[in-house]
Amino acid sequence: MVEDIVRALGYGTLGSRLKRLGEKLQAQTQEISALTQQTNLPASHHPVLAALDRNGPLSIGSLADAVGLSQPGVTRMVNKLKSDGLVEALPDPRDRRVARIALSENGQALVRHLQQTLWPEIIVAVADACSGLDGNLLQQLGQLEDALEACPLSSRRAAEPLPAWKDITSNMETTR
Repeated sequence: MVEDIVRALGYGTLGSRLKRLGEKLQAQTQEISALTQQTNLPASHHPVLAALDRNGPLSIGSLADAVGLSQPGVTRMVNKLKSDGLVEALPDPRDRRVARIALSENGQALVRHLQQTLWPEIIVAVADACSGLDGNLLQQLGQLEDALEACPLSSRRAAEPLPAWKDITSNMETTR
């Protein structure tokens, strides 16, 4: 077996390790989404939908700030969401040169559906994978990687009814 060099180099490759872990989480989220939502919308687009739901219409720059991604990346996502009929560009009432991105009716319906189904399920599954992590950051990352390898998110789906989205998000607000 070949050595996992990204893990072995520790803090020297932390960015690569976090990216790898993020990609694994998104891929496993995508699997659950495909199973439960029958949609091929990339999991990476869900934060954009959530930001628009929470904040209302936003410029591309503000949307990029809200999700912590580059403007070109957010523009690509928005173009996909537009082509899927989930968002629309509205002229800014203060500056007609600026477009504000808003959820369409279909986008609002999808967000409500995701809030009731997929998003709570992902939160519960990831929280389960993270439960019991101990040690310094590198040790915790290793434990999380091992946990996701041994039991992916799709195997951590809740057997009982999930709490409502608003209950989950309000609880997250109080723990920050």
